[in-house]
Amino acid sequence: MKKLTIEFMPREKQGSKYDWANINADEKMVGKARCRLSNNEMIIYSIDIFPEFERKGYGTAFIEEGKKKYNILVADRVRHKADGFWQKMGFKPDDSGNWVFKKNSL
Repeated sequence: MKKLTIEFMPREKQGSKYDWANINADEKMVGKARCRLSNNEMIIYSIDIFPEFERKGYGTAFIEEGKKKYNILVADRVRHKADGFWQKMGFKPDDSGNWVFKKNSL
């Protein structure tokens, strides 16, 4: 896989209620993610890898980068067909339809 970089655009800077992330591989944008960031938590509302870059591991790499920086990751209102992805990434379902990852130390 090419070198992955994540560039977050804070919501205050862009006038949005979300923190948008550009997902880049070797400085070429391969996708975007819509999140909300706080000190210890990243809530993921959507990950959109562009069609020509799908199934190359960029979504997985984005989640792995999030795990390095945040203690808690929440995949908000996951579609049933995506359950396997979140389970593979180490997330567990909660009662509200979200999938949650917590570092072992919590």
